[in-house]
Amino acid sequence: MPTEAQIAGGHKANINNPNTSQGSKQNSQKILDNEFNGGDVPKASDNQEGKNPGNVAGGLKAQVFTLKNPNVSDEAKESAKERLNQM
Repeated sequence: MPTEAQIAGGHKANINNPNTSQGSKQNSQKILDNEFNGGDVPKASDNQEGKNPGNVAGGLKAQVFTLKNPNVSDEAKESAKERLNQM
């Protein structure tokens, strides 16, 4: 089931799509205004519930492999280390 953020995101995408009709864009704007506070909803990534811890750990471990990458900031490296240690 899609989250509010995903539904609102679909309507936002429709509004910005040059291939959709004006009527469709107006309908999406109306829905955003009436049901989603003008599109101001929490991001899908703000909800940490229901995430598979194995997938989260796998993503963080992939980040660890980039620790020697000179293009990764020290702050990002430290953040990845801290998040891995919290798991």
